[in-house]
Amino acid sequence: MFLGIDTSCYTTSLALVDDEKNLIDEKRMVLPVAIGTQGLRQSTALFYHLQNLPVAFHELFAAQKREEKIKAIAVSAAPSPRVDAYLPVFRAGLSVAESISACLGVPLVKTSHQEGHLAAGIWHCGEALGKEFLAFHLSGGTTELLLVRLHHVQPLRFEIKILGASQDIHAGQLVDRVGVALGFPFPAGRFLENLAAQALPERAGKSAGHSEMKKDSEKNELKIEVLIPSSVKGYQMSFSGAETRAKDMIKKGIAPWKIARAVENCLAATVEKVARKGISETGLTKVLFVGGVMSNQYLRHRLRKRLEHPAVGARLFFADPAYSSDNAAGVALVARSLFYPW
Repeated sequence: MFLGIDTSCYTTSLALVDDEKNLIDEKRMVLPVAIGTQGLRQSTALFYHLQNLPVAFHELFAAQKREEKIKAIAVSAAPSPRVDAYLPVFRAGLSVAESISACLGVPLVKTSHQEGHLAAGIWHCGEALGKEFLAFHLSGGTTELLLVRLHHVQPLRFEIKILGASQDIHAGQLVDRVGVALGFPFPAGRFLENLAAQALPERAGKSAGHSEMKKDSEKNELKIEVLIPSSVKGYQMSFSGAETRAKDMIKKGIAPWKIARAVENCLAATVEKVARKGISETGLTKVLFVGGVMSNQYLRHRLRKRLEHPAVGARLFFADPAYSSDNAAGVALVARSLFYPW
């Protein structure tokens, strides 16, 4: 077995995979965030991880003699592979990983949270991505368009060039801040998505046929899209203006589902613009999407519709929604790559 450990800003994650890339078991514990607040301080998140890790390990290793089968360990030691990348929360997982590695006498691979996301995405998409592709990492802590090459296969390492990034708040922060302002708990992604999905039956009526509802939804999408315009300059993105606009809409009493759908459309339009530029300038047509924001089904559908159009010619890849959000499965697969070809 191969153990992965990831202690991100809002989730304590453990995972076990076998030599054939099968997920044997996993444990995720979302860190508690008080209602009405927009996140956690690093010190508070670190404290929660230290509380969660013993519980998570106890539950993951409740099956007898699992620890005797661990062949290697990987841990997210930083948010990304950049030399200057650092967040205190990752010290929790790193400390535990180093201790277990020393006790069991098994090798330890220090990877990054971002590489774990990429590995999980490739795991679900198979070999079709190839060894060079574009990737969008969209979450509460990262909004980046990456040019990715598989640099080392044993252990799995990526050569990553950042083509574009948000210049202020991240895509996930926009979703969470607007969601909290609408009264939802943090993180607000699934609540905002469910709210936006209510638009269709509300406007089309329960008795409307599927074709009528679809037409009404398309008209509604075009109307709402103008309310929160995307802000893109070259490869650079910005969402602070979108947050201000959305909160102003809340104060004016605009229907919450309209605001939710407007946020989704703003995100989709932003990603589409930057992706088109990346595809055009690099010549790479395969694009992988990872990160919690990309578990949103509306975003997936709209991006497929726009970017896989023959005029653009892209081919989009998405991790399973359950592994778009923070998890340790990809990290565990990095540990496996010490012994087996990817």
